[in-house]
Amino acid sequence: MDARALKEGVVAGRLDPDALAAGFGDLHAPLTEHEALVAADRCYFCHDAPCITACPTEIDIPLFIRQIATGTAEAAARTIFDQNILGGMCARVCPTETLCEEACVREAAEGQPVQIGRLQRYATDDLMAKGIHPFERAPATGRQIAVVGAGPAGLACAHRLAMHGHDVVVFDARAKAGGLNEYGIAAYKTTDDFAAREVEWLLQIGGIEIRNNTALGREIFLNDLVSEYDAVFLGLGLGGVNALATPGEEKDGVLNAVDFISDLRQTEDLSSLPVGRDVVVIGGGMTAIDAAVQAKLLGALNVTLVYRRGRDRMNASRWEQELASAKGVRLITNASPIGVHGNGTVREIEFEFTNDALEPTGQTFRLAADQVFKAIGQTLDGVDLPELDGRKIAVDEAGKTSVSGIWAGGDCAAGGEDLTVTAVAEGRDAAEDIHRALLRSA
Repeated sequence: MDARALKEGVVAGRLDPDALAAGFGDLHAPLTEHEALVAADRCYFCHDAPCITACPTEIDIPLFIRQIATGTAEAAARTIFDQNILGGMCARVCPTETLCEEACVREAAEGQPVQIGRLQRYATDDLMAKGIHPFERAPATGRQIAVVGAGPAGLACAHRLAMHGHDVVVFDARAKAGGLNEYGIAAYKTTDDFAAREVEWLLQIGGIEIRNNTALGREIFLNDLVSEYDAVFLGLGLGGVNALATPGEEKDGVLNAVDFISDLRQTEDLSSLPVGRDVVVIGGGMTAIDAAVQAKLLGALNVTLVYRRGRDRMNASRWEQELASAKGVRLITNASPIGVHGNGTVREIEFEFTNDALEPTGQTFRLAADQVFKAIGQTLDGVDLPELDGRKIAVDEAGKTSVSGIWAGGDCAAGGEDLTVTAVAEGRDAAEDIHRALLRSA
């Protein structure tokens, strides 16, 4: 590390291009054909497969693995995409270790599940690389639906509606479609601009128009959408970020982890991103892990992730926790921030240990910090929305909101887990309910 970095703290270009390329390369190399066949051969092809139940999109996992085993990867991809049109991204980012693979019979028997996620990627990548889109639109219905949010829920909803012959206009506040997949996931999980390529592939179905830089409450308004379109789907995600509510939080160097990840994902030059020598990340979910690991990969000397509960209560899976540790991130649990110290710019952050009931113990400690990332959850950002359930939009099992003609799904909707695969399932299911409603009103 050069003297400039040691002296100045938060700087760009800590590592050379080769080190950055190695750190931000594909986290899991894709399976070769031989590796895929060997991995597929381990599947028992269970009749009542628990892995299907564990998948939020209910992909017929034994079927697609059997199709890989018999040399028909294209058929396997069609099986996957029939349930999950974003199956390529989900194969990369889903916590399969706590979903389908945890339920795998091989995991229970041997502690080593079938590599379902990597096999799913093998099949979906194969079909997408050939430029094949496995679905065609039904005859045009003349109906038009507005989808707000071009993230996983919105894209899945739009695609399924387009399949049924409806025209869909997708509005998104950002410059690019993709939502969380484009802006909020660690770069080493989705390399080679995969999120954008997946959106382009999805749009091959036809009948979907995406209008970027168009935000609800700014360029468009919910009442207008309801009057102009036959139905509205809200897949807004969560635009707000929770505050620490800690003295000194306003100091320079205290940043939102989601903004850090977004900036990293959109840069064309990783060496241009400034990172501190002593980085502290506060939180226990996937965003916290992604921010911490990427800070380390950018060249931070010390990266510490601090979570207020125990490791068994972290939203990030055990596998993700172990990945962070393997990359050099220190994890401290049962500690909450109580003060940010520094003369205008953060220099230290103070914590107090807590017990399992989150009660303070009176024991405190300080960590040196020239950069602090908040990853303590996001909140729904919007006005004039349908009725809320807590801090999210209230929906029924089909995604209907309290307002007739409006459905919602993904992170902005109450219920379910904040996962890409869950958002896809909710968007898909809402689309089917919208389609049924439009048929009834025809």
